[in-house]
Amino acid sequence: MRILHVVTLISADRAYGGPARVALNQAEALAELGHDVTVVAAGAGPVPVAHGVEIELFRPRTLIPRSGFAGLAAPGMLWWIFRQRKRFDVAHIHLARDLVTLPAARLCRLLGIELVLQTHGMIDASDNVLAAPLDSLVTRKVLRTAAAVFFLTERERSDLIDVAGPGVSLSKLINGVPELPEKASNSSLEVLFLARLHQRKRADLFVDMAEILISEDPSVAFALVGPDGGAAADIAQRTQARIRWEGPCPPEKTAERMRAAAIYVLPAVDEPYPMSVLEAMAVGLPVIVTDSCGLAPDILRIGCGIVVPGGELEPLVDAVRSLLVDAETRVEMGRRGRISAREEFGTDSVARTLDERYRKAAHHVSR
Repeated sequence: MRILHVVTLISADRAYGGPARVALNQAEALAELGHDVTVVAAGAGPVPVAHGVEIELFRPRTLIPRSGFAGLAAPGMLWWIFRQRKRFDVAHIHLARDLVTLPAARLCRLLGIELVLQTHGMIDASDNVLAAPLDSLVTRKVLRTAAAVFFLTERERSDLIDVAGPGVSLSKLINGVPELPEKASNSSLEVLFLARLHQRKRADLFVDMAEILISEDPSVAFALVGPDGGAAADIAQRTQARIRWEGPCPPEKTAERMRAAAIYVLPAVDEPYPMSVLEAMAVGLPVIVTDSCGLAPDILRIGCGIVVPGGELEPLVDAVRSLLVDAETRVEMGRRGRISAREEFGTDSVARTLDERYRKAAHHVSR
């Protein structure tokens, strides 16, 4: 099949995070199944490598200042889709309330290209002033006319029904992670935060935790890796010899960076389904997340990490401390996570599910 993937932004600093990584992972796995896959996005700088996948990036423009990703647009992408409309059997839109993916989804439907949508937890009941008019004009209609709308968690499913009503064609789809090389057995005793430095990711809580544990054992290192999402200025003022902010890491280098660490910690609240946690599991790191993380139930079930109450410092300190002093538990949790990442969350199974959904969508539009 000829498949188009549309994502809001792809950039070298990984600023858009999970959705871009998911789109590229899916595209590579689909190409391995023999499909003709193209990924388009707003973007600048070097085009990432995705084996067997065509990637087209278009100049991003900020139409609504101070609105983050929601105010981005890529008019060149819309013209490109219009000119290339006969190339595609189905369009997979990684949908958000923004001026890149919503217009692209609407255009694809007008051109007769069937849609499947994946919202990554980004379409919910929002009090943002832009949400209501966008939903009324575009979002609701796009969701209702798609052949399939993928959700990750029951909370996301409920949010989508709240926004678009009960007539949406909903289907559960996990995020897949490719098989990655295992971490080194002699890696240093380092605790890693790898995510955008945004208030919701709680990098500040990570630093609070690090300061306490360094006072107990100065030999432990703590590293924050990721682009600035508004919190970097505060974090930079608090760095020291054993707490480093390394800045952004290119997507193709994140697994390598994780393999150098001993523990992965993401204290984010309301994180729907973080790809960074799946990547950490895939390389064999024990993970620590909060109870509002969409992967928390799986982490508890698998036994590959620790779940702590969101926003609370003491339980986070206790969790990290317990793993720092227990190498055997770190290794066992890492082993369980790595096996589960391969057997439950692999991109191969996700690609096969997508293949089935795309064929149903193409059949639907050809009737």
